[in-house]
Amino acid sequence: MIVSLLFALQLASAPPGEERSYEAWLETPGGRLEFGLDLERRRDGAWSAYLRNGEERIEVPEVEFDGTALELDMPHYDSRIRARLAGQRFTGTWEKRRGPAEVAALPFEAQRSTARGMPGPPPDLFDGRWLVDFASDAQDAVAVFEGHGGRLRGTFLTTTGDYRYLAGGLSGHQLTLACFDGAHAFLFRATRQPDGTLAGDFWSGNWHHETWTAKRDDSAQLADPFAQTKWNGTTKLADLVFPDLDGKKHSLGEFAGKGTLLVVFGSWCPNCNDEARLLQELEAQYRERGLRILGLAFELTGQFARDAEQVRIFAKRHELDLPFFLCGTADKDEATQALGLVDRVRAFPTTIFVGQDGLPKAIHSGFAGPATGEEHQELRRDFTARIEALLR
Repeated sequence: MIVSLLFALQLASAPPGEERSYEAWLETPGGRLEFGLDLERRRDGAWSAYLRNGEERIEVPEVEFDGTALELDMPHYDSRIRARLAGQRFTGTWEKRRGPAEVAALPFEAQRSTARGMPGPPPDLFDGRWLVDFASDAQDAVAVFEGHGGRLRGTFLTTTGDYRYLAGGLSGHQLTLACFDGAHAFLFRATRQPDGTLAGDFWSGNWHHETWTAKRDDSAQLADPFAQTKWNGTTKLADLVFPDLDGKKHSLGEFAGKGTLLVVFGSWCPNCNDEARLLQELEAQYRERGLRILGLAFELTGQFARDAEQVRIFAKRHELDLPFFLCGTADKDEATQALGLVDRVRAFPTTIFVGQDGLPKAIHSGFAGPATGEEHQELRRDFTARIEALLR
């Protein structure tokens, strides 16, 4: 008790600008999902916090800490961590809303970081590109790994989006990778087999588990994201009617006559948040040339006021001054029926490039975010070229 009190007093009296790093984890059915947590006391006496996954460092929007009780609130994902000091360790719970009446919860702990060296296997055991087969997905995925000094970074690319910044460790012929960004709680484990392939497990929070295998393939590529989803051949922009965030219904035909991006997204979706950063750039770059970007939101609860507020938080977070519409809940079958424009909504986000005649010219499923490196840069170039074609 005395040690815990002294530790709390040390934290509460930390000088402005001092940052303390913690090794944090969630307890999942697959074991510890590890990530980094930094706490920093600002000059005004308040606290800032950051989540670390490999090279990514995410600021937590709302932080409350009195030296004992810690609350990290991520309202853009309707997600929060509440913890207290127990000895020299934070213990508590991470909670995230996953539906109208469903809130997922996982135990959370964190302790001060301790520098330690980690022996690792030769880098060529895991480094490079891998062709991946997830048990639940009929289409192949691609993994890109980079190991150094017993540590491992990388991501998985799929036709519906990437798994963002993953980080973990190597031990003998085994790998562990994880990501926690307030929405995702991903944990991957795998063992290198005698024939050089990988066989492992994937857990998403405490609600999903599946197996995966992989084989090294330096030329592994995903299927063309512009070839997955098709226009139904009849529905036009003017045929779509949805309420805005104030409940007023609009025909999207109001926005016809100019090049338009229809972005099918959810504020709860980290890949959609990655795309939002690009949309902000594109809107600023092409606004004066007439580009319109419309956000078609499919949210978690189906409760209009709550879902509208989540979209407003999303827009404010990414500084997006765009028309947003509430179109349904975060279910791909419902989104397909509500949109009525494509054969199937296969991914959040789905980005539809609409010409000045109000007809789709191209449809992109998923989003390769910045964690994917060259794939992200290629996507940016492709989006820009197609927008230029729309505006011509």
